[in-house]
Amino acid sequence: MKDFLLNLNEIKNILIIRLSSLGDILLTTPLIRSLNEKYCGIKVDFVLREQYEDLLKYNNNIENLFLYKKDNTNNVVLFNELKNRNYDLVVDLQNNLRSAEIRRKLKVRSVIFEKKTIDKFFLVHFKINRFKGPQEIPKRYGETLPGFSLDNKGLELFYPRDIKSELNDDEKFIGIAPGSRHFTKMWPKQYFIDLCKMISNDGFRIVIFGGKSDINLCAELAEKTPGSINLCNDDKILFTVANIKKCKVVICNDSGLMHAATAVGTPVLAIFGSTVREFGFTPYKSKNLILENKLLTCRPCTHIGRESCPKKHFKCMLELTPVLAYSKLKEILN
Repeated sequence: MKDFLLNLNEIKNILIIRLSSLGDILLTTPLIRSLNEKYCGIKVDFVLREQYEDLLKYNNNIENLFLYKKDNTNNVVLFNELKNRNYDLVVDLQNNLRSAEIRRKLKVRSVIFEKKTIDKFFLVHFKINRFKGPQEIPKRYGETLPGFSLDNKGLELFYPRDIKSELNDDEKFIGIAPGSRHFTKMWPKQYFIDLCKMISNDGFRIVIFGGKSDINLCAELAEKTPGSINLCNDDKILFTVANIKKCKVVICNDSGLMHAATAVGTPVLAIFGSTVREFGFTPYKSKNLILENKLLTCRPCTHIGRESCPKKHFKCMLELTPVLAYSKLKEILN
């Protein structure tokens, strides 16, 4: 590893592996940008799952973007293409069986992201905190390269100018992104409905965002919020962020859309339930407030989310009332 430190500025051809998911991929963008800024002539290639292509498709800091198929069809062609690139270094930020397969096929010197699985296990199951405060994931990605440090800028998500926002410039918009993959990371639907009423009464117009899995939730929220605009769609992330950029604030759960909002410079009010800041997935270098219940001894009960509250009370979300969220929204607006 010491040799690697000495020769980092001689490495010209790097492959970064981060196959999924939305937020995790966006959190790699400070590393991609910083590599290009600090090492003249370096070429950074990236491989990710095909469904996330749009996240990096227009990122000029990437030389070549390669698409991995989850069902493993046609990945033989991908592996051969990657072999022909003759990489000096592979940076595996996924660190799972699929990324290990890519590294094994390439047989190239590699560095691997440390997931800190044991530290997360101790915090979740024994409430023993071995983290030294919140360790933001982009910085930890950067530390995967020994001796390397990131610049001081945030996430990036680029989209072409022909993707136009449907929101006009004459109104004040507050974005609502009510979805998440796991129940324990989702603020209650009725709380979002109640909060939307308060916001609407203040003269703001509600815009609802979500992906394929959020369609029913967003439709019901729109129905209960007169005058709202429902822009939930079939995972068209570039269309979504073009409209998120027009919002004063986006109110969201600990989710991929939280990171998408920060990547286009929109302030976020993020609601954390079963997860905590120590895991590192906080809004990165952006204007934000995190709403969480710090009084509970049962948090965190997971590092990714659960389908139900193991204690059956769900206080981590239920005690974060719409009135409290409304006061925090006022705080971030001011």
